[in-house]
Amino acid sequence: MSTGQPNPFPRLLADIGGTNARFALETAPGVLEDIDVLPCKDYPTLVDAIRSYLERAATRAVHHAAIGIANPVTGDYVQMTNHHWAFSIEATRQALGFATLLLLNDFTALAMSLPFLPADELVQVGGGEPRHGAKALIGAGTGLGVSGLLPHGGGWVAIAGEGGHVAFAPGNEEEVALWRYAQRRFGEHVSAERFLSGPGLELIYDALAEADGEAAGQLPAAAISERGLSGSCPRCVQTLALFCGMLGNAAANLAVTLGAVGGVYIGGGIVPRFGELFAQSPFRARFEAKGRFRDYTRALPVYVIHSAYPALTGVQAALREHLGERDA
Repeated sequence: MSTGQPNPFPRLLADIGGTNARFALETAPGVLEDIDVLPCKDYPTLVDAIRSYLERAATRAVHHAAIGIANPVTGDYVQMTNHHWAFSIEATRQALGFATLLLLNDFTALAMSLPFLPADELVQVGGGEPRHGAKALIGAGTGLGVSGLLPHGGGWVAIAGEGGHVAFAPGNEEEVALWRYAQRRFGEHVSAERFLSGPGLELIYDALAEADGEAAGQLPAAAISERGLSGSCPRCVQTLALFCGMLGNAAANLAVTLGAVGGVYIGGGIVPRFGELFAQSPFRARFEAKGRFRDYTRALPVYVIHSAYPALTGVQAALREHLGERDA
């Protein structure tokens, strides 16, 4: 909510994921300072994390704040899907003494950053030139985030959705076997996020281990990525290849759903760490494998986002819009 008071600086900006909370102060229009990353597990509540950050930053009073959070925001009460924090937005605003506390889904915030990301922080993986039109966004981290940006009235409107929880669509026999393994473990509904996330890397690895007659639960996601990237573990290499192929399929499904002629953007914490391996992976082949729509997806550019804190840029834009300010 906004009280109609003047809009002083600094403003608090945050990007809250299931693992880390990223904070910054906007000290003047478009100027971000005191960026810090706090582990969510170290704080009992969101209020505790924010207070700790503000004490570290030793800032003067903050009146306006905006937070992107890895969760649906459908009302005043928020219960995080991939972390234990649960809170009332209004009670949090009052506890912190803010005049404004804006909450939005973290991938909605990331989508709002897309028009502002510098070209040198984007790595293109195939396709041609973007056209003016919808932009698609997908990214794997603790969970799977999905959003899009639609042109509207000379500006943009971001989609607030939970596309990571759509049903996983296997594209070959290997993926059918993975789907069956996940269904045995988790029940009838197997979401795309089950595979396309950090825990998803572990799930893929476990399925391959079981198929080889070995026990599951042997490696965490970070180790799977490290050994897969180095090539030191054939099963980890296979895990990353399967992950990238399935992400290509999911990204293409999103692209044709939105008509994303403005390009497809890959965010999240996992894929940017893959570097050149991602460009050489099955991702692009699976992205283009759309039958009668192969020519359509072949033309679409895909960009991997390499900005350090892109969601903070989107949160900044969302707060400016919420306060009725013109673009800086």
